[in-house]
Amino acid sequence: MADVPYPPNRRSFLVTTGLVAGSAVVAGTAEPALAAARRAPGTLPADPFTLGVASGDPAPDGFVIWTRLALRPLAEDGLGGMPDQAFQVRWEVASDDRFRKIERRGTANARPESAHSVHVELKGLRHGRDYWYRFRVGDHVSPVGRALTAPRDDSFGPELAMAFVSCSQFEHGLFTAYRRLAEEHPDLILHLGDYQYEYKKGSYTIPGGNVRDHEGPETVTLAGYRQRHAQYKSDLDLQAAHAAAPWLVIWDDHETENNWAAEIPEANSDTPDPADFRERRAAAFQAYYENMPLRRSSVPHGPEMQLYRRIRWGRLANFHMLDTRQYRDDQGCGDGYKDCPAAVDPQRSITGDAQEKWLIDGFRRSTARWDVIGQQVFFAQRDNNAGPLKVTSMDSWDGYVASRDRITKGWTDAGVRNPVVLTGDVHAHWASDIKADFDDPGSRTIGAELVCSSITTGGDGTDSNPAAHPFLQINPHLRFYNNQRGYVISRIGKEEMRSDFKTLPTVRTADAQASTKATFVVEDRVPGVKQTYLRPLASTKSARSADDLIRETVENETRRP
Repeated sequence: MADVPYPPNRRSFLVTTGLVAGSAVVAGTAEPALAAARRAPGTLPADPFTLGVASGDPAPDGFVIWTRLALRPLAEDGLGGMPDQAFQVRWEVASDDRFRKIERRGTANARPESAHSVHVELKGLRHGRDYWYRFRVGDHVSPVGRALTAPRDDSFGPELAMAFVSCSQFEHGLFTAYRRLAEEHPDLILHLGDYQYEYKKGSYTIPGGNVRDHEGPETVTLAGYRQRHAQYKSDLDLQAAHAAAPWLVIWDDHETENNWAAEIPEANSDTPDPADFRERRAAAFQAYYENMPLRRSSVPHGPEMQLYRRIRWGRLANFHMLDTRQYRDDQGCGDGYKDCPAAVDPQRSITGDAQEKWLIDGFRRSTARWDVIGQQVFFAQRDNNAGPLKVTSMDSWDGYVASRDRITKGWTDAGVRNPVVLTGDVHAHWASDIKADFDDPGSRTIGAELVCSSITTGGDGTDSNPAAHPFLQINPHLRFYNNQRGYVISRIGKEEMRSDFKTLPTVRTADAQASTKATFVVEDRVPGVKQTYLRPLASTKSARSADDLIRETVENETRRP
């Protein structure tokens, strides 16, 4: 059977249309109006769709649509100023952005015990199609979001425009990069972690001062995590990115606490007792589910949550979304950049045994053209010492060398056609070849890694000359570095995966424009990355010493409040 083409209005969606129709209003609601709402069940005195809408985890016949009701998103109790009652939310899914042809409609209950969030899992839709969705409560109508279904399992479908992002620290800048990403009209967005940050106001500052402030204390309780998610979701640029396309989300550390590992908090944690940290995990996990477009298979059970999963995009790609926090062994040698014997301990794992087996089994079963691993921390080796000692980050796969070796052996033994690792966490753009033996520059290249910078974390950063960075000189498999903020957008076809590394000159102004700093291509059956474009250096700050560049990189990645 021939592939079914996408409808002609595939690119017609305008991000701003839905946001204007249901613009987010963060202002408070008077207590008398709330009292009236309590007396009249099912009615609300103001627009409850202040946190926007989202979709996620697409399948050939459906996807998840999400919203959360909040009259006052920054309410200290984390419940968004909502009355303590359930509300019936009507939803609609249409095959056109004006909702002339409704494909599905129904109702869902938004309950106070789930912070009035709604997750609707759609099935029975046509494969490889654009859809639009919206919600209603009483007379209030939500913004409009765009979702799409994956191609049929036996079909490649057209080229996939896939973007990936990470690390959006609200205090460090405006979320302009999310807006610019939405304007690119991607088909799929991967968020690779640090969607929000747990710190209280002013404890994580950048040179020149923070651009805006967190509300509330450090997030430890369920109320605190709910409030923080609501503050982030109130940002209209973030709402635009959620409305533009379905998301595949995975967490890193800051959705719970900086550098946590399994049931072990960080050294200077606000919850140092393991029992208290388990309670904190449970609160963070509950709030994360409530605020993300996830399927019911990811509903948390106390301090446990099934988040690693596989999304199939027809025959074109498998997306293996990993959780490298919940099951890892503790970081070796007290964390940080170290020459650490624990890093090569064959018993240590960053994924845990069950997830590792699941991933390798997925490689064996794969018939996809591209196997894309969406995960959090740097995968390729990065030695920052030109001498005989190997000094690497204990929080990355360098701290779990045997675990990395088992994964790469898994994909080579399985004959994976095109393995590509996507990474966030490190607040800078990187591209690298994955080697069979990183200590032997002449060893076989067996894959590629693409790393996105942060949306805001770290502030503006600086434009960078990749050739001048000592990491690239010490590690010849590292091919690119840039320390500005931005995102990566990749176009995945049968013959190649072409990735544009987008950067913004500043995160302090809403009118900043994104431009392509570099373009890298991974060709079908040709492991590794090939640079096809590099924009000339715009900054004179690149004439820094090697020591300064190493210090900048390490400090960028090892934040401690």
